[in-house]
Amino acid sequence: MPDSATTEDALLGGRIRLRQPAQGYRAAIDPVLLAAAVPVRPGERVIEAGCGVGAAALCLLARVGQASVLGVEIQPSLAALARENAVLNGVADRFSALEGDIAGLGLEPAAHVMMNPPFLPAGRGTPPPDASKAAAHLEGEADLALWVGFAARHLAHRGSLTVIHRADRLGDLLAALARHRLGSPVVLPLWPGKGKPAKRVLVQTRKGGRAPLILLAGLTLHAPEAGFTAEADAILRDAAPLPLA
Repeated sequence: MPDSATTEDALLGGRIRLRQPAQGYRAAIDPVLLAAAVPVRPGERVIEAGCGVGAAALCLLARVGQASVLGVEIQPSLAALARENAVLNGVADRFSALEGDIAGLGLEPAAHVMMNPPFLPAGRGTPPPDASKAAAHLEGEADLALWVGFAARHLAHRGSLTVIHRADRLGDLLAALARHRLGSPVVLPLWPGKGKPAKRVLVQTRKGGRAPLILLAGLTLHAPEAGFTAEADAILRDAAPLPLA
């Protein structure tokens, strides 16, 4: 049972049980959308950089039952919760969480890498008072280019990198991808509602890809009346895929 420092929440309409800190950074819809966009097939292996408590990994494994995920997480308490969540959801044989810093790791290449890196560069904005939340939101020594470099090193040839990030940092992200020769970028804006500017984007690239950038029509998340649109609800509740290619 969760203690007073954690809560147990549900994702994908109750398919996933997720224990996470009661205070500080808590998973919302970003990891669910990220997991839905990874083009993983049965038998393939995924590396998640910054897996937190395992929300994205668990959602991906709920959608593709014969895939596996290796998560890397620098915060020991979150890595421990990720391992606990793997057991809680019966996927400890397919999801492992490695405690470590992406700057110094060397892992076996994977077919796919996914990540939800810190959104803001160091020195921009006021850090949240909670240290764990601050680490999730603000870049430290590992800036966006380093996160992308980690992905580039750990992707097999033609492997995919899928990233969810702030829309206002799309230029930074595309520049980092080009620097590390991750090509054929596909960008999917995530519109909060009809006629509203995108706050998030999903971006997918291929190692060795050479195709020009594709800007997709985007996904509208919230309906005018209330709640999620039918398209978003299918992803967030029913584990539908969100293909970018």
